[in-house]
Amino acid sequence: MSQLQLLICGVDEAGRGPLAGPVYAAAVILNQDRPIPGLNDSKKLSEKKRDRLALEIREHALAWAIASASVEEIDRINILRASLLAMQRAVAALSLTPHEVLVDGLHCPETGLPSRAIVKGDSTVAAISAASILAKTARDAELLTLHEAYPHYGFAVHKGYPTAVHLAALRRHGPCSEHRRSFGPVKALLG
Repeated sequence: MSQLQLLICGVDEAGRGPLAGPVYAAAVILNQDRPIPGLNDSKKLSEKKRDRLALEIREHALAWAIASASVEEIDRINILRASLLAMQRAVAALSLTPHEVLVDGLHCPETGLPSRAIVKGDSTVAAISAASILAKTARDAELLTLHEAYPHYGFAVHKGYPTAVHLAALRRHGPCSEHRRSFGPVKALLG
């Protein structure tokens, strides 16, 4: 690490829109001396490329951390506040304290550190792209685990998003403990 390197932390979340599962966030401080080619918004990358980049990020970043907020927390405090809570947890879990926190979107979590929200930061700031990739791959892995516990919902395919297949499974089987009761389609089924 160069002696004068500013520690810039990128932060992003994954899983605000799905009807099931926790929301994940990651915080990443990249090593400016070891750039990782191909970083981008996780949604713009194939699953194979995301998985490869996630390994590189974990290997070469100066520090990284992944955290989540549970379905119960999402239902209790709302998805935006739960996303910010997961982000706050990820930053707090870093092994290094960053000089500045750059967050994808419109809102910054309360970290006690200088922070800036950057709209479309996951496409324009390498550290936020890296955080986007770690959050997405961690959440996808969690949804594969949920699929094993609840195979009839198809979590492995739609990752909890409100697809036609997921909505049909919800109507057929009703919600499981991993469904977000505060979200419209789930709330409607609970009547």
